[in-house]
Amino acid sequence: MTAPLVGLDTCRPGTSARIHEIRGEGPVGQRLLEMGLVDGSEVRVVRTAPLGDPLEVEVLGYQLTLRRSEAAAILVEVTS
Repeated sequence: MTAPLVGLDTCRPGTSARIHEIRGEGPVGQRLLEMGLVDGSEVRVVRTAPLGDPLEVEVLGYQLTLRRSEAAAILVEVTS
């Protein structure tokens, strides 16, 4: 049995997950793929800004910042 898929924007800091699908289209989707956010990659939410936007995530050994709307386009399976 697998865990349900959720948007990366709903994950709290400290959550680790595996990317299942990128739903961004056009330039946004291409940008996410170029940053290493591809199916099967492990991602961890590091922290959120004080007002909740943006999110800092770690993927492939480096950290990047995503707008909450961009993170919503990334469906993940929470692993811890």
